[in-house]
Amino acid sequence: MPSRPSRRRFLQASAAFAVPTIIPVSSWAGDRRRRAPNDRITLGLIGCGKMARGYHLRELLKQPDVQVVAVCEVDRTRRELFQQLVNEHYTEGKAFRGCDVVHDYREIIARGDIDAVCISTPDHWHAIPIIEACQAGKDVYCEKPLTLTIREAELCVAAARKHERIVQTGSQQRSNVFGQFRQAVEFIRSGRLGKISKVTVGVGGPGKPCDLPQEDMEPGLEWDMWLGPAPMRHYNSILSPRGMHNHFPRWRDYQEYSGGGHTDMGAHHYDIAQWALGRDDSGPVEIIPPDNPESGTGVRYIYEDGVEMVHGGPGGCVFHGERGQLHIDRGVLTSDPAEIVSTPLADDEVHLPVSPGHHRNWLDSIISRQRPVADVEVGARTVMIAHLGNLAYWNGRSFRWNPDTWSFADPADNHLLDRERRDPWQLPDMG
Repeated sequence: MPSRPSRRRFLQASAAFAVPTIIPVSSWAGDRRRRAPNDRITLGLIGCGKMARGYHLRELLKQPDVQVVAVCEVDRTRRELFQQLVNEHYTEGKAFRGCDVVHDYREIIARGDIDAVCISTPDHWHAIPIIEACQAGKDVYCEKPLTLTIREAELCVAAARKHERIVQTGSQQRSNVFGQFRQAVEFIRSGRLGKISKVTVGVGGPGKPCDLPQEDMEPGLEWDMWLGPAPMRHYNSILSPRGMHNHFPRWRDYQEYSGGGHTDMGAHHYDIAQWALGRDDSGPVEIIPPDNPESGTGVRYIYEDGVEMVHGGPGGCVFHGERGQLHIDRGVLTSDPAEIVSTPLADDEVHLPVSPGHHRNWLDSIISRQRPVADVEVGARTVMIAHLGNLAYWNGRSFRWNPDTWSFADPADNHLLDRERRDPWQLPDMG
């Protein structure tokens, strides 16, 4: 693999890129909320798979104050398709220089004419671009789960805060257009269930070591770049299906790249549990595996006030309180007794802000500099929970945890907070 190009080299190269018909947000003087009609938030997309095409690109192209100017993807077919989609969208009756394509995300981060990036790569390729984008003065939208390790999650929060960046995690259930998840949280925070004693979270199990056989490599894929910080291994199309596929690839099943279904959907539903419990800046203090850790279900989380959260049960979240139960999932909002959710909220009960949509909320935050609904710490604390559960499963033992210091009570366990990375893809220097 060629040596990692320096940031200076990328910055010099970026001078060749210019979009003269667009005034990027980064050039605004004074109050960033005072904008001219032709101002645009200029964006680069990093990762061009199913989620990026069916959700991110679709939503971002709808926004009148956004201009997608570059896309990055390690598969040639996908990046060329995205380039075509962007160009076709903007050229209809509009002056447009054209969307640039690259296979190395650092070229996008180095560009001075790009305000923000949307990252939808596999999980092992989240933390490094998030941190480097923050260091380069760019705002970030990153798919969930936020990171591959607990240490990465902590550093992403630190980078966003140090460089005063807006970082939205892709936990879009907080911006659900039907409001079911927000409504469930409002009912719970209003005390409809009374004191909460237990929450069950029904999502998949932990990841497993990758054991896929070798397949022949086809041209047009930067496989070494796809692996990045992950261990070197032979190619298999299950990890990176060629071309524009219409399914979610199963790299998420394997420890080297993700945390299994536990981090995948867990990043959504643990997020709702934390939100409802008012723990967006905290977490559990003890993690207890089931009697049979290999079952991949049943890990228990104990919060400082005694509330117990259990991995398992019906899909989504079930909240158990002294006055009844509430079940929330996609398309589901029920309670026992029924009036807990059938009775409208009174004026003096809890009413949370209504998000205009997850991408719009992020873009509005870029303008206002107010934190978005799924701020980086929200995503970091959520993925922290899933990672702690996976560590309990994989090691078959309990852990005491300090959410304030992002560390285990026993310092001997802190080596589990992170993993080794393949050179040159080490975590950026935070100094």
